[in-house]
Amino acid sequence: MFALNFYTDLYADMLRAYRKTATIRLGDKSDKYQTGQIVWITVGQRFGRRKKLFTAIVDRVEVKPIAELTPRDIERENPEFRNTDDVIGLLERIYDRLISDTDLVTVIYFSRVDEE
Repeated sequence: MFALNFYTDLYADMLRAYRKTATIRLGDKSDKYQTGQIVWITVGQRFGRRKKLFTAIVDRVEVKPIAELTPRDIERENPEFRNTDDVIGLLERIYDRLISDTDLVTVIYFSRVDEE
């Protein structure tokens, strides 16, 4: 089982409300995440305790330069983001390094799986 982990302070509320349905990760992660894969959506600090929010299915995985992100990619990452500058700012905070619009990212689209 794989997990898509998110930092609590940034995304917990959006994930719980199902307003976040994609994640943009720095680099090519296509060897780790594939369409149809079942993953846990978790929140918590890196190397710390995490909480499982729900199970999801990976709908699509796309690798592209940041400059090629679509408005839909950006909105599904964070409904409050409007452009690639917003994404770059977020990635710089998370990865603690300078990022440019030529850097490769992986966009992972996911949907909640109801377990009733």
